[in-house]
Amino acid sequence: MHSHLTHVPSLSPSVGAVDILHAGLIPLLVLKLKTELDEIQELILDTLSNCLRVEASEALATGAITILKEKLKHSSAAIRSKAAWVLLEIGTHPEGKSMVCEEVIPVLVSLLEDTDPEVQASATGALMFATVKPQGRFSALGAEAIPPLLKLVAEETSKARLSAIKTLTMLAELPEGRKTLLDHTDTFQQCLNDPCEAVKRAAKIAISVIKWKPF
Repeated sequence: MHSHLTHVPSLSPSVGAVDILHAGLIPLLVLKLKTELDEIQELILDTLSNCLRVEASEALATGAITILKEKLKHSSAAIRSKAAWVLLEIGTHPEGKSMVCEEVIPVLVSLLEDTDPEVQASATGALMFATVKPQGRFSALGAEAIPPLLKLVAEETSKARLSAIKTLTMLAELPEGRKTLLDHTDTFQQCLNDPCEAVKRAAKIAISVIKWKPF
């Protein structure tokens, strides 16, 4: 096990995200995802998640999106969840959003129905960032994201509830999305009783966007 760790110098806990970026280790870490053992992949994904909060262009240049897209289909729920989380971090950067939109949205939509709640939550969070851009909304609608997102909103215990509400609110800004969601306002009404203030607030906004009329 230790022999693997020696090949991934950035995984020492004393090394910070900025140090890793300065040392130019991001491309190495991204490529290591293809070959390392599962438990090492988990460590790499955690490290990338921290680094990509700061800067994403090196990872994008190394083809991270394609590799992470494959990891979304991994047999390990931990790896699927962490890969979605790294994509979420990539999606917070302007240059990352469009790439996530184009390549990954259909896979993220399929993960909304994953059997693991952590995977669902990570995928919903990544999808939320991807749908900030209009092209992301069109892609999500095309991938039929609304039914699984509504299911997550309806589940009171879902870790993904808040992100799902916010994603649906963005989809409701498209006429086609709003038309579909008009039949489901009761799902959002139920959220007004949620103990979490952020969920209540998001549900109120969602209802007002869905019911908006242009006149």
